Parts: sequence; structure tokens; C-alpha cells
Amino acid sequence: MENKLLTANAIIPQYDRSKLVPRIVHLGFGAFHRAHQAVYTDILAQEHGSDWGYCEVNLIGGEQQIADLRQQDNLYSVAEMSADAWQCRVVGVVKKALHAQVDGLEAVFDAMTQPEVAIVSLTVTEKGYCHAPATGTLLLDHPLIAHDLANPHQPQSAPGVIVEALARRKAAGLPAFSVMSCDNMPENGHVTHHVVTAYADAIDPELGAWIKAKVTFPSTMVDRIVPAVTPETLAQVAQATGVADPAAVACEPFRQWVIEDNFVAGRPAWEKAGAELVADVLPYEEMKLRMLNGSHSFLAYLGYLAGYQHISDCMQDENYRRAAHALMLQEQAPTLKVTSVDLGKYADSLIARYTNPALRHRTWQIAMDGSQKLPQRWLDSIRWHLAHGSSFRLLALGVAGWMRYVGGVDEQGEKIEVSDPLLPAIQQAVASSQEGEARVQALLGLNTIFGEDLPANEQFVKQVTEAYLAVREYGAKNTVAG
Repeated sequence: MENKLLTANAIIPQYDRSKLVPRIVHLGFGAFHRAHQAVYTDILAQEHGSDWGYCEVNLIGGEQQIADLRQQDNLYSVAEMSADAWQCRVVGVVKKALHAQVDGLEAVFDAMTQPEVAIVSLTVTEKGYCHAPATGTLLLDHPLIAHDLANPHQPQSAPGVIVEALARRKAAGLPAFSVMSCDNMPENGHVTHHVVTAYADAIDPELGAWIKAKVTFPSTMVDRIVPAVTPETLAQVAQATGVADPAAVACEPFRQWVIEDNFVAGRPAWEKAGAELVADVLPYEEMKLRMLNGSHSFLAYLGYLAGYQHISDCMQDENYRRAAHALMLQEQAPTLKVTSVDLGKYADSLIARYTNPALRHRTWQIAMDGSQKLPQRWLDSIRWHLAHGSSFRLLALGVAGWMRYVGGVDEQGEKIEVSDPLLPAIQQAVASSQEGEARVQALLGLNTIFGEDLPANEQFVKQVTEAYLAVREYGAKNTVAG
């Protein structure tokens, strides 16, 4: 790809890539990481002479991504899509790319035990943490964790791989690295700390104590809308850059990264590329999870049921637009602790971002893994409203929309392809219950999602049941309009 680079219609690496040091091992070389953290690091190399590079690792799935990346000298392009123009950048900060199942775990551990490694970062989605979203506890009976506890030197899960790499560093007398989650969870650093140390304690309490003393787990808030890559996207990127790139990714122009400044072995100066380094990320995380991700999920379930394929299609419907805005400001904003942000302006900016017609962000994609997303996007806010005696009508409607969606049949009687790590339990709840009130009761019985408190709360059950019956009788579009 180096010779193609010269003709690419894009910002291309002007720095000496041979001088990059892979001090960051990143687990989860998905579209979001490519369009977000790697771009910040690339800007640092391009504009500030930074020598921080990446070793990219996929543990499960994504074999083709790694193969495509290697095929083109670890280069790939990022296209920022706005309604009027596409701007492309070729990212050059990847030094090495590995797949645990193709290259073998030893190659991954070799990369993670290099003395220069200072950070292991993750974008493995919420389900990759093998925890119960309602409580944040590590699921010791999770199939991957159960496998790793029996085979700690041949782990499959992200927590298992991180702990084995740290165990090897400790044994070799090497310093620890920081573990930085870039996934959408409140206090993602605390969640990561909890699952990693709980797993380490279960296999070796002495190692667990060493990790607690030596490793930091900075929390982060990440924000950029990155739709799943489609053949159509790749064709458009190739047209824009003049180079066919199967590892390319497209995203919106907006990007934000708030990072807790808590690293044991150094970090890149990401603030020079626009990141915010702060002492406490939680208020920003909650704002983004509840206002952006919470309204996204609301539009995903109720939009999909109404036949809207993309978020921008939902925005063409005045009722959906108003409902998303009201959800943000009337039901999510009051629950937040953030003080330095004008939430009215933030809500308006989100609606504008959702309306971007160049972003073909599928409602089906956002609807995936709902069991992992509901607790932090909606249920924590609902608990706040129950404690404060305030209204949560739209949040209840969102939960009802999710329940209709996971029923597996849309309003036209077509099958919905539901994708969720708790799918067997969800399908059992659906299959064993009558449509209607009994269906709501059955799904509320999934305590890894709803906990023990919400299903026991009369007001919560009543509001969700009423919303569910309305969606069932009048359809999603009419219920949102009402």
C-alpha cells in the first residue's frame, strides 16, 4: 500500500513509521477503535512527533480484519462523512497486528510482555467483560471465564488474557502496565478493575494482590458515531481516496475522548490531539451513556419496529425527533452529576448529529446486545426517578420497545434477527409466556438485566406494562406520536 499512498486523496502519514514503538497493545481491532483512539494517536505522530504505536490484537472473530490490515503494511483509512463532503485520513500508527487464534496465544503474550508496553487498551464491547451488567460482578460461570479458570495459561477471555500477561510480567520482574477500557460502560475503569482482580484472585490471590498494588485502570468516555462497515461504505471510501481498502472505516466528523489521568507507565500526550484529561470521568460518562446512548437505544428499538432502518430515518419523523429530545432533557438530564456542560446545547448537538444523512447508522446495529446496555442507558435513570418520585414515561416506553423487539417478530409479522449474549434466556422467557402482560413479567424475571429491585417495584412494572400493551395495540409509530 505504500506506493498507493502517494496517490491517495487523503491525509497520509508524513512521519517515520519505522521509529514508532508499540507501547500500546489494543484488544479489539473493531471499527470504533480504528475511527477513534487510533486516530488521536495518529494525529500525535503526524503533528507532534510522537513515537507511540500500537500492536493490534483480536482474540475472537475478526480474523479477516487482521489479515486485511497486514496485507497493506498495517495501514488503513478513516473517512469522516458529513452531508456535504468526505474527508479521509490514512492511519499509520499500527506497528503490528495479531490474531490469537491464527498466530497463537504465545505471539499475543510475547507482544504483551515486551518491556516497553505501557498500556493495554480494550474495545471488546460490554459483553467482553463477562460480567453481570446489573451488578458489575464477574460471572464465574460464564463459559469463557469457566474455561480460563480451568486453563489459566491458555485463556480465551479478555480478563483471562490480561491476567496471564500480567502474571508473566510479574514472574519476569517487568513493571506492570495500565489497563484502559474504551467501552461504553459507566466507570468502565472500575468495571475492568473489578473483573480483572476478581478473576486474578480466583486463580492466584498473591497475583491478585500484586495487580491491585501495581496496575491502574483509568476510566474513559469515548464518543464518535461509527456505523458498521458495509460493502457500500467501502466502495464510497475507495471512490473518495482512490485506493481500495478492505480495512477502511467511515464515521461522523465529531469525536470526543475524556480520560482519567491515571497511568502507571506513561501515556501519549493525547490532550494535544484534543482529548480531555480529567480527575473524574464518571459525570461525562453518565452524560454520554444516558443522553446519547440512551436516546440511540430508544430510537433503535422503537425505530426498527416502525420500519426505520437508520437513525437518520427516525430523525425525518418529527415525533421520533421530539421524543428523543424530550427523553434526553426531561428524563435523562435531571439524573446527571455533570456541572460544566450546557445540557440543552448538548441535546441539540446530538439531534443534529443523528440527522447527518451521510451516516447510515442502522437501528438493527444499535439494537444488538440490549441485555448489556439497558442497565446503564435506562435502568439506572429509572431507579433515580423512582427514588425522586418523577416521571419516566419515555424510559418505560424504551424498555417496552426492547421487550417487543426481543419477542423476535416485527409489526409486519417478519422475523427479527435478535443478537444478544443472553439470547437463550431471553428466548426462553418469550417462549414460555403468553403475549401481553405475562410477556412483560417473564422478561422482567431476567435479573442479570433488571436486578431484584425493579421487578419488585409496582410503579415500574405498571408503567412498562402499560407502554408494552400500547406498542402492541397501536404500533411503535403511533405510540411514540402519542
